[in-house]
Amino acid sequence: MDGTAKPSSSSAATATASASAAAGDRANVIAQLEDADGNPAGPQLDLPHDADHTQLETLLNALLQNEDKVPFAFYAADAEVIGPLGAHLAKRGASTETVLKIVYQPQALFRVRPVTRCSSAIPGHAEAVLSVAFSPDGKNLASGSGDTTIRLWNHDTETPKATLKGAFYLTLVPIRPRHSNWVLCIAWSPDARLLASGSMDKDVRLWSTTGEARGGPMRGHRKHVTALAWEPAHVRYPPERLASASADGTARWGGEGLIYTASRDTTIICWDAKDGKVVRQLKGHGHWVNTLALSNEYATRTGAFDHKAIAPANDEEGKRMARERYDVAMAGQPERLVSGSDDFTMFLWTPETSKSPTRRMTGHVQLINHVVFSPDTKLIASASFDKAVKLWDGKTGEFIATMRGHVGPVYQIAWSADSRMVVSGSKDSTLKVWSARTRKLELDLPGHADEVFAVDWSPIGTRAASGGKDKMLRLWRH
Repeated sequence: MDGTAKPSSSSAATATASASAAAGDRANVIAQLEDADGNPAGPQLDLPHDADHTQLETLLNALLQNEDKVPFAFYAADAEVIGPLGAHLAKRGASTETVLKIVYQPQALFRVRPVTRCSSAIPGHAEAVLSVAFSPDGKNLASGSGDTTIRLWNHDTETPKATLKGAFYLTLVPIRPRHSNWVLCIAWSPDARLLASGSMDKDVRLWSTTGEARGGPMRGHRKHVTALAWEPAHVRYPPERLASASADGTARWGGEGLIYTASRDTTIICWDAKDGKVVRQLKGHGHWVNTLALSNEYATRTGAFDHKAIAPANDEEGKRMARERYDVAMAGQPERLVSGSDDFTMFLWTPETSKSPTRRMTGHVQLINHVVFSPDTKLIASASFDKAVKLWDGKTGEFIATMRGHVGPVYQIAWSADSRMVVSGSKDSTLKVWSARTRKLELDLPGHADEVFAVDWSPIGTRAASGGKDKMLRLWRH
């Protein structure tokens, strides 16, 4: 049963009585549990000051008559309840003399275990590893390198699967398809059938999961290719179209028919995916825009595949499943976009409805490298040259917490599939795993001998991958 069921009066009365009895003669808090839409979960409750998240979760599951325990996050006084309720209110300066509204939000029913150790350190690349990406079904891992090659790895056996090597031509006749310069970006199609790659050689190429080239190079860019984005699976299955950005920008394909590009010219442009016309120009940043993230990005990346990675029976079923997952992720809300810049700021936008930002997000004190929404869209994580990872509210853009521990710039971050953890890679040669609940360091993962440029966490949650300047691909697991 989900978190929207209505409680019976007897269950609510029992829960209220239990809470009151537990309080004894201590000072209590009169509270009302509500969902995100303001629907109350039973009557007002008389809660003890030392009630914590675990007790609130037990109480709410009883009120909602959930046979299987559903995990929830609770928010009061504009912040998530982490410790005892009384201490939380005191820290926020909230009054205890009025009815306290506690908003609950269901979390993922499955849990991803934190990666704790390096299970494989795999050599092979002759230059730095610049990008790593798990396929949407979690079965394959790809890495792109400065050595002009792309390598495919088997997720389960953690062994090499194929090497997609460079490219040269003899009297205009191709000897073998390949890139001839650094591979800067890679992107899996949402149906997990194709891998796209972009390079310093200005070409975009497509590859099968067995490492075979699909067609010839796609040319047209006059400078190196820096970003790739596939058409979402809920729009077309199998996906057939791919967007690419060159030299000075990044690109994202939205779920509602828009393509977003950001540039060194400080602007973000929204394009109509049907005819390529400019729909809207978003202005606000004062310097280069380095990174973009969409609220639906995880849903569009993984398409029809959830954490169980069960493949659809056919293309029609795949499109239907992708649409269902996309609709759940969006929850009837407009598509949100967050941008990060060299001007040390981030902006939250709703590009479908307005060209003005919803919020200007400040706090980083150096340029911002990477921003990404959590899979459940409730949080935004950002990484910066200021050595910090920051968390923000995914709906409002409000600052939540700063997580410190790295001693060098943070280059890239990735969320676990259950939205409970973030892994970060840094110039300091380490990866770190952070808890989104406690906003603290969970695990320190040394192992690389030099800067870590790229990180990703498998959609099925079992492994994380990293690559960097030491030319090594490392796989991490619990």
